[in-house]
Amino acid sequence: MAGHRSFMDMLMRQTDKLQRLFGPADRDDPGSPVVHRHDSYEDASDKQLLDFDIESDSRGHHYAVRKSGKPWN
Repeated sequence: MAGHRSFMDMLMRQTDKLQRLFGPADRDDPGSPVVHRHDSYEDASDKQLLDFDIESDSRGHHYAVRKSGKPWN
């Protein structure tokens, strides 16, 4: 168990150093909403996903089906 204790001591020393460098991990209010900003790549991806409908089978599995009349490319 002495080896395990020295590993834990080393781990705790490293996390203490990181906390002094970056601050505590719980600086934000956990109840506040996460703000997610879309970039141009995500906007283009969202536009492509509009070409699909989400379907569910009798077992509850979800899958995407291309909307009719939409080109494949």
